Amino acid sequence: MKKNLILLLCSFFALHGYSQNGKLPAAKHKFIVIAHRGDHVEAPENTIAAYENAIKHEVDFVEIDLRTTKDSVLVIMHDATVDRMTNGKGKVSDLTFAEIHKLIITDKKTAKTYSVPTFEEVLKTCRNKIHIYLDFKDASVQQAYNMIKKYGMQLQVIVYINEPFQYTEWRKVAPAMPLMVSLTDDIKSETALKTFLAKNPVELLDGDYTDYNEATLSAAKQLGISVWPDIQSAEEDKNWDKAIQFGFTEGLQTDHPQALIAYLRKKGLR
Repeated sequence: MKKNLILLLCSFFALHGYSQNGKLPAAKHKFIVIAHRGDHVEAPENTIAAYENAIKHEVDFVEIDLRTTKDSVLVIMHDATVDRMTNGKGKVSDLTFAEIHKLIITDKKTAKTYSVPTFEEVLKTCRNKIHIYLDFKDASVQQAYNMIKKYGMQLQVIVYINEPFQYTEWRKVAPAMPLMVSLTDDIKSETALKTFLAKNPVELLDGDYTDYNEATLSAAKQLGISVWPDIQSAEEDKNWDKAIQFGFTEGLQTDHPQALIAYLRKKGLR
């Protein structure tokens, strides 16, 4: 899916002539740690508790997944349906907020229960405490940005682009918002990456850490593009040394933020 997205983005960006605009949120640490769907080691993913855990553990960003209910309320849910995470069934876009608000997320380890958070609740939780990595799944750009502005968090958010029209809308509605995309499998050389970024001006690059080689990572650094790849997995700690030795020294997205931070501190990298 990401391959198709970037191929479409190439034609969109080249056609519209967009340029890199956004300034990244101010960093408190020299190595950025992104909690994938929040710090969900001790609480279910994409819950307020998972975001509060990330704040408590001094994580830099929480990655959240934005969707819209049938009655246009912005809520957080990774999947298009509520089936996996809650006791309900159906697409987020087919359910009203009242219906989603009644659903229960149960922690399988502790039996504690949680609710599906709204975007507004997340902003209130994170404001002036932690930055937000907004995986923009299915929402109105204008509505989302209005909410971000309501809480004065324009400098606390970056946006991950999933569809070409999202890029054009964000550049139109909020030109200074930092945007992030992933690489395609065919980008393996310095020339290929520089050509890609010339056509696809963004502030950040994502993708799995194995998607990069020495040439592409070096080219991104030469161009001043931050690379914060995904490393999250059940046994990701076995790959931290490899990723950092390879050159990923700016940031990583993780499923184990507290453990990664402890590792980075031990290495003198944070």
